[in-house]
Amino acid sequence: MENIFEETKGAYNKNRDFTSLVCWQDARNVKLFLYKKVLPRLSNEEKYNLDIQLRKTSVSSTANIAEGYGRYHYQEGIQFYRISRGSTYESKDHLISCFDLEYISEDVYNQGIELIEKAKISINGFIKYVKAQKEKEKLK
Repeated sequence: MENIFEETKGAYNKNRDFTSLVCWQDARNVKLFLYKKVLPRLSNEEKYNLDIQLRKTSVSSTANIAEGYGRYHYQEGIQFYRISRGSTYESKDHLISCFDLEYISEDVYNQGIELIEKAKISINGFIKYVKAQKEKEKLK
């Protein structure tokens, strides 16, 4: 009996999945930056406010790219990439709050903004690419 759960040889490339996407790599860099450079600088009173919000938004950015990549239909994937983009914008707002409340220096703030802007650009570019692929499929 044929094993229907086994992938055909050569169909799966373990080195090419969502981690190979530039937008996921950029979002990951934002997440790592926030965890290593911003979260340790927050006061104890922010543990259940900014701290948790930054953790959630930064993890959401990468997780939604991963989930979208695993979806079968283009439109489903696009929706998850848009959620990732929204989480990246939310991370930017929280970073601004950290700066305004003087938890981080201007240098740390500027580094974070640069990483976030790079992630936003690559996520937008990937959404545009997937939309174009969707349109190509319609023409077939």
